[in-house]
Amino acid sequence: MKYELCVVLNSKLEDEARNSEIEKIKAYITRFGGTPDEAIEEWGKRRFAYEIDGMNEGYYYFIKFDGATHTPGELENSVRIMENVVRFLIVKQ
Repeated sequence: MKYELCVVLNSKLEDEARNSEIEKIKAYITRFGGTPDEAIEEWGKRRFAYEIDGMNEGYYYFIKFDGATHTPGELENSVRIMENVVRFLIVKQ
C-alpha cells in the first residue's frame, strides 16, 4: 500500500541535523517493512497557524513510501518519541 508521511521538524535545527533526522525516519520505514521513495518533498521553513511548544515555525517534509498494513502503526510509534519532531501525520494515498 502507498502511504505519505508529513513531518514537521524543529526550526532551530541546522541543515545537517535535519538531514540526519530524515535519514533516521527513512531507516525506520525500511526497518518496519516499507520502501521510502528517493524523492523527498521539502517545503522548507513555514510559519505555524498557532504556537506549538513555544515555537512559531518549523521545517516541513513529505515522505512517500510503500509498506505493509502494519508499517504506519509501527512507524508512528517510533516517530512520536523523536525529540526534534514537532508534529507528524501518516495518511494512506
